[in-house]
Amino acid sequence: MIDGNSTKAEVLEAVKQWGWNLQYASYELRGDREVVLTAVLRCGWNLQYASEELRNDKGVVLEAVRENGFALEFASEALRNDREVVIAAVKERGWAMYYASEELRFEMAECWLERMEQEARND
Repeated sequence: MIDGNSTKAEVLEAVKQWGWNLQYASYELRGDREVVLTAVLRCGWNLQYASEELRNDKGVVLEAVRENGFALEFASEALRNDREVVIAAVKERGWAMYYASEELRFEMAECWLERMEQEARND
């Protein structure tokens, strides 16, 4: 088991085996991009244990939502309003749209309705 005194090497090994171990790492290591990427690639939900800075890192968040779209819940507000991030999350889990910004949810719903109407006309 790791704790707040564990080294980066120990934490990396622990999150490779079980990504949830990130929650036991020191705050400093929860802000280490390599450690967090390793954890979110195992399970996107581990984004919840990342530092605020990394929850605002588009590359980290994209990896998390590609692994589990519901990880969008733990992304920064700015990235929950980022079209690329939200689309990646929704492609992985459609219901992830629930965590997108209100503005993007509305916009995507309008696009979806237009698409459905277009398909209905083409039938």
